[in-house]
Amino acid sequence: MKTGYKILAGFAALTLWAGMSAKGHLPHTTAAANDSTESIDNNPASVIDEVIWVVGDEPILKSDVEMMRQQGEAEGMKFPGDPDCSIPEQLAVQKLFLHQAALDSISVTETEINQSIDQQINYWIQMIGSREKLEEYRKQSITQIRQELHDDFKNRQMIHKMREKLVEGISVTPGEVRAYFRDMPKDSIPFVPTEVEVQIITRTPKIPQEEINRVKDELRQYTERVNKGETSFATLARLYSEDPGSARQGGELDYTGRGMLDPAFASVAFNLTDPKKISKVVETEFGYHIIQLIDKRGDKVKVRHILKKPVVSQKGIDDAILHLDSIGSDIRNGKFTFDEAAMYVSDDKDTRNNHGLMANANSNSRTSKFRMQDLPTEIARVVDTLRVGQVSQAFKMINSRGKTVCAIIRLRSKIDGHQATITEDFQTMKDVVLAKRREEVINAWITQKIKDTYVRMNDRYKHCNFEYQGWIK
Repeated sequence: MKTGYKILAGFAALTLWAGMSAKGHLPHTTAAANDSTESIDNNPASVIDEVIWVVGDEPILKSDVEMMRQQGEAEGMKFPGDPDCSIPEQLAVQKLFLHQAALDSISVTETEINQSIDQQINYWIQMIGSREKLEEYRKQSITQIRQELHDDFKNRQMIHKMREKLVEGISVTPGEVRAYFRDMPKDSIPFVPTEVEVQIITRTPKIPQEEINRVKDELRQYTERVNKGETSFATLARLYSEDPGSARQGGELDYTGRGMLDPAFASVAFNLTDPKKISKVVETEFGYHIIQLIDKRGDKVKVRHILKKPVVSQKGIDDAILHLDSIGSDIRNGKFTFDEAAMYVSDDKDTRNNHGLMANANSNSRTSKFRMQDLPTEIARVVDTLRVGQVSQAFKMINSRGKTVCAIIRLRSKIDGHQATITEDFQTMKDVVLAKRREEVINAWITQKIKDTYVRMNDRYKHCNFEYQGWIK
């Protein structure tokens, strides 16, 4: 089995320290990307940076290799063979996917890119403790960090989509799964990590009316400034909107269908007719908005918006926690069940109609089972302290919509880690076989793509023992 692409896939998920180390990369002062690589080899000490490979029309820089090496070392990653050879090859493989994605007109939206960047930045913030600490460590504002990550994450999305296109339609039968594992040594059978099912009840802290009025007045002031011609809606969105996915784009949301938007937001957005007018303040589950129409196309609308979120007071949090702790005590004392409380008390509309049972959105198939790393961080910490059937004390968390809520949880079930069996873990074993089939298809495609793609490298790499044949023309 080839290992190189596993390393490539691992590299795509930057950890905190890997992402931070990227800040120290060499400047991209490239040597001319023409046939001057031979003269560069003759005097390598005289350049700050250089083009060391060209794949199709995409250059690979010496600084790219050094950056990937630093990130790998920060993650404790071991590169196969000689890193001086394996790292440029892995970067070259990425270029093959990007080259094919361009040929196939594969594209990604700014919304997709920004969502990925948001996830990465939020992960870093959780790891280091706060936005302020992250900015201090990197010596950059959050906006600057976003700008620096943008092109990298765009390329990753392109590579991911290209890979998905290459393996779409590949499937395996139950017979193939059984045959694959039939003669496999016991110690090679996959290990299934501990899985849990969790029920949750949430309460949203009460926001004082004065705070709501403050947010609404602020949004009305923005509208007044735009109407007076003092500034543009897009400028105010970049400066003040609390929707990180769209603020960078001046508040712009690409063409979107009604079903993809919050109902209250959609109702106002689809009723706008004049791009020069700004909506009244709209309340949604995310906060408060003002909206400006850009264009309508069929059953989709393109708008800008500014989102502001009321500040949750400590008193509101304390009151919500007190209320939930009281509910938790009543559940433990048998006055009613967690299932009943979730249906009638919880603010979480995603779970209350299912007795509070959380659904794992990260899974390939809809399931209520979570591996610990797939749970929200705050919930995972609490689950780790509970026995099956036990109800937690109340705690504060940030929900999937970015709002501060308070919660209690119940550990409904727990299956300890174990080696997979065909009767109990068929889906897990099927995923292993399917991944192997997909990897075989990807490796075959890479091998053929190398043969069909223009590749040039500096002479010092031509002695390398590459994983894939055909790089040296």
